Amino acid sequence: MKPNLRKEKTEYVIRKLLQMILVMILLSMIVFALARLCPGDPLRSYYGDGLDRMSEQQKELARENLGLNDSMPVQYARWVQGVFRGDLGLSFKYKRPVTEVIGAMWANTLALGGISYILTFVLAIWLGRFCALREETWTDRILCRLGVISGSIPAFFLALILILIFAVNLHLLPTGGAYSLGHANDLADRLWHLVLPVTVMVLGHLWYYGYMVRNKLLEETRKDYVMLVKSQGIDRRKILNHYCFRNIMPSMLVIMAISVPHILGGTYVVEMVFGYPGLGTLSFESALYQDYNMLMALCMITGIVVLVFNLLAQILGEFIDPRMQYESEEVAA
Repeated sequence: MKPNLRKEKTEYVIRKLLQMILVMILLSMIVFALARLCPGDPLRSYYGDGLDRMSEQQKELARENLGLNDSMPVQYARWVQGVFRGDLGLSFKYKRPVTEVIGAMWANTLALGGISYILTFVLAIWLGRFCALREETWTDRILCRLGVISGSIPAFFLALILILIFAVNLHLLPTGGAYSLGHANDLADRLWHLVLPVTVMVLGHLWYYGYMVRNKLLEETRKDYVMLVKSQGIDRRKILNHYCFRNIMPSMLVIMAISVPHILGGTYVVEMVFGYPGLGTLSFESALYQDYNMLMALCMITGIVVLVFNLLAQILGEFIDPRMQYESEEVAA
């Protein structure tokens, strides 16, 4: 790589990182303000029903001890200082450091999201190739219609249907949770509890990406080089597998990078339906109980994941096709 080109690439990445930092600062301010403007008393999260037995003087002292009486700018400045020290504050609901609570649950979300992500793209690539090989046949048409139907069902509704069938009526699978009582270290039991959540995740995203693979493959088959290859007597299956699929893989890598936030968002919804102890459940609880510090930490983590993978997808796409960089720069200008 030429020195000037390397310098331009470095400056471009630094510029994108600075933009990401600015967005994270704005996100933290907005979430911080909205959380404190929402109705509700965070003391309820901290003391529970014991709050009803406290006098007004005791409540005032409790707010003072938790730093809730300070002005919003002072509270935000104190939170920022804690972030730079690696201290995200105390969870009002769990009465433990936020980092400790998140550290105990992030692996569950990673397991659910990671397995769902891998299965979604493995099956989507297979399904897309399968349908592309049978373009406009009855098999392709039926799968397309079934895919549209399955992709249109809300995740929470599909989860409830599967729980009703396989957990309540047939008693084949657990209704929720990450593991059975006393089996926290049992890998087989944990995987068994992931069957229904992963199924909902995969069914919710499979056809969206499978249809994308199918269309990209079919678009590739319309190109001139495919006609040349066909004239050499090579069959359609080999053309799709060895030529078309290889040519769409760069764009698929970009899609896979940018899809991480999409699948992460689906994970949060599924966790709440199944009572799965992960970051999604924590996010819901922190918003419900005005657990400010936990809510801030989870919003920032989610925001970082979304921005990092969007940036990765953009850099990857521009590396594959440099014209994208110039187009984005023209739009920005």
